[in-house]
Amino acid sequence: MGLEFVRDGEVGRLTFTRPEKKNAITYEMWSAIPRLVAEVERDPGVKVLVLTGAGGDFSAGADIGEFGSLRSTAEGATTYDKAVEGAVSALTGLRKPSIAMIRGNCIGGGCQLAVACDFRFAAPEARFGITPAKLGIVYDFPSTRQLVELVGPAHARYFLLSGLLVDAARAREIGLVNDVFPDVESEVDSFARTLCSRSQSSIRGMNRIIEKILAGQGEADAEVDEIRAAAVHGEDYAEGVAAFLERRTPRFSYR
Repeated sequence: MGLEFVRDGEVGRLTFTRPEKKNAITYEMWSAIPRLVAEVERDPGVKVLVLTGAGGDFSAGADIGEFGSLRSTAEGATTYDKAVEGAVSALTGLRKPSIAMIRGNCIGGGCQLAVACDFRFAAPEARFGITPAKLGIVYDFPSTRQLVELVGPAHARYFLLSGLLVDAARAREIGLVNDVFPDVESEVDSFARTLCSRSQSSIRGMNRIIEKILAGQGEADAEVDEIRAAAVHGEDYAEGVAAFLERRTPRFSYR
């Protein structure tokens, strides 16, 4: 299918496995991502999801070779776009932290999925671009909003209107990636372990609140109040305070 999911301790790794096609994403792959992300959300043993590509590339984007058969009509384009939007929505809505580990090309739909992750770490040779203007496609609203929120409207216009690529240093400069590392895999592993060591109730609660803010919510609501109240009365809060006072590493509950 072109996707592989493996569990490495508390970290789940979802890998694009079409290196001969620069990990271009097929309709089947787009359609499978929501199911795999849902499995990560349900699995209590997985605390972090890492999204990456096999070989030298993250992903060069959607498999354009399918467009003639799958996007040749308005109905086909709508069906295809729903699969893309479903994959992006699944990553966006994941309460557990997601990390895009990026090498080589991160272009088009590949960059779209990376932006949907919570964190993006890149190797120095990585390149980034979003290319709908080269195909006569208008980017969907949720992904456009995510890009604008991440890099601002001026940089979003640069990507979307020009279709030009930028290198990893420039991507970091404008906030598209969190950081650039020569040994990106080692750094991502270390950061994932850090996330695994933190309070999972805190992480998932804050991730949900951030999601609501990015969706345009301006004030706390009943769900936010419930998240915060549950944290104050939860085991992790008691353990975190006790560990701080006793000057030891906290042993948070496994959830």
